[in-house]
Amino acid sequence: MNQAKKEIKLGFTEQSYPDMNHICLIYDNEEHRKKIVSEYLAAGIREGEFVRCFSQTIPREKIFTWLRELEIKLPNSENKDNFNVIEADKAYCPNGHFDPEKTIERAIERYKIAEKEGYSGSRVCGEMSWVLKNIPGSERFLEYEVLLNKVDHPFRRIGMCQYDARLFDGATLLNVLRVHPYIIAQGQIVRNPFYLRPEEFHTEKNTRRTDD
Repeated sequence: MNQAKKEIKLGFTEQSYPDMNHICLIYDNEEHRKKIVSEYLAAGIREGEFVRCFSQTIPREKIFTWLRELEIKLPNSENKDNFNVIEADKAYCPNGHFDPEKTIERAIERYKIAEKEGYSGSRVCGEMSWVLKNIPGSERFLEYEVLLNKVDHPFRRIGMCQYDARLFDGATLLNVLRVHPYIIAQGQIVRNPFYLRPEEFHTEKNTRRTDD
């Protein structure tokens, strides 16, 4: 049965927040990142959601340790369905190349599986530094971010993308801001003033190409 749209707990803030949305964490401090990511994942596990963490620079066992520090009971098996940590490049590029459309298809399939198995929602946290590894197709990552804003599946869900400000240049980070409707600022969720709806983003992108 489809879930009605409602507020969702993010863990790192007491703010209420609408589900079925797409948020962004741009960070330059590992302790700050640890707090946000660990509490975000912990809240999803506590709420009975289908939780996935796609991590590139933090080993899975370290993330499990973060959660144990928050008194989250984790399964003995690392492959337990309700929570798993997967290397980000393998999650986004399982065949050795990145295809935005197929990545969205896999996300929708994840919603369907979670709904069928009785989870209260789907929660993903994805570290995006894999796009700097020159994997074929990785230059299309912004297309993927835009497509996420167009997904219309009714299952309760939330996704958080992580961008390390020490690795990405300013122009890329500005584009990242343009494709996320909400951002995390000083530990709080704020509506992103730089956000462009998908059609606006494509129009601006095409205009820049014409000007060039």
